[in-house]
Amino acid sequence: MSYFKYCSRDIYFEERGKGTPLILLHGNTSCGKMFDPIVPKLADKYRVIVIDFMGGGRSERIEKWPADLWFDWACQVKALCDHLGLQQVKIIGSSGGALAAVNVALEYPELVESFVADSFEGLKADPGITEQIRNGRAQAKTFGGFVDYLKSLHGDDWEQVFDADTDAVLRHAEQIGDFFHKPIEELKVPMLLTGSLEDDMFPKGHCRVLFDEICARTSLATTHIFEHGGHPAMLSNMDEFVAFILN
Repeated sequence: MSYFKYCSRDIYFEERGKGTPLILLHGNTSCGKMFDPIVPKLADKYRVIVIDFMGGGRSERIEKWPADLWFDWACQVKALCDHLGLQQVKIIGSSGGALAAVNVALEYPELVESFVADSFEGLKADPGITEQIRNGRAQAKTFGGFVDYLKSLHGDDWEQVFDADTDAVLRHAEQIGDFFHKPIEELKVPMLLTGSLEDDMFPKGHCRVLFDEICARTSLATTHIFEHGGHPAMLSNMDEFVAFILN
């Protein structure tokens, strides 16, 4: 098992395959295990690196997560790259991991060759989506199948991880709002936006509206929208996503 230090905490990561480094960034309430089905497909071409962000998965726990969560996640990615001596990487981030991926690209453009931002909320917290998260998270803890899934990701303290994540997301929406410290117009590296029109985490057609806005603000963004599939799009359309990425 491999770890690196970030803010004196042990952060877990694992590697598979050889070639250009490709870092996978998981979403909120999840950990690197969410990518288990797709890693073998990507590892045929890339040196795939999967991280468990601080506080969840196999990484060290913290009682209170930072409100500026996805910026902090980006800082963890930079620390991982420094630990491994990586000069340039590709990144795929999904959901909350996509927000972290954008932050990495904005803050450390010299580090990122290109990246994918999959199935994410937007450029800033949306009040309607925030309220859906507030209500949905409370209900989710009553669903046995979902609880079992969380236990498989985080272990017996899954509820502490889940609640700390929820608290950070809601504090971010109330105190900060913007997901990024720099405007998307300052992007200096190519970005691929992917999402599903059937993603029930967001309003209908959310990704098309969001992607049009981003593409209008930077010429470095391109898009690939899936007609079908749930959240996240990259896993619910895994074979098509992998084929598109590899080609």
